[in-house]
Amino acid sequence: QVQLVESGGGLVQAGGSLRLSCAASGRTFSRYAMGWFRQAPGKEREFVAAISWSGGSTNYADSVKGRFTISRDNAKNTVYLQMNSLRPEDTAVYYCAAESVRYPTERLTMYDYWGQGTQVTVSS
Repeated sequence: QVQLVESGGGLVQAGGSLRLSCAASGRTFSRYAMGWFRQAPGKEREFVAAISWSGGSTNYADSVKGRFTISRDNAKNTVYLQMNSLRPEDTAVYYCAAESVRYPTERLTMYDYWGQGTQVTVSS
């Protein structure tokens, strides 16, 4: 199993950028595919992006394609979400997740472990 801790959230103006990080504990990080999800107030948690065990395959929600980039550094036990051209509708708590199948699925229920979340707020 793994433990995940997100960081890097904050307040940014529309059009700006943020980079989120997710640090994993232990030495089993590379066995898992990793995903990012987000949840806005009053809404259900939704898929944002995912990356395979090897880092060679990625999957993005249509709403963030061309703006967000997911990456991982297994040597550092860390996954990243680079967010550019941010919009007010990107405002949400962002969660990092890990799943043992090692496929970058968009299905929330497939993920085994979750971080505590980090707040991203985009102002107009």
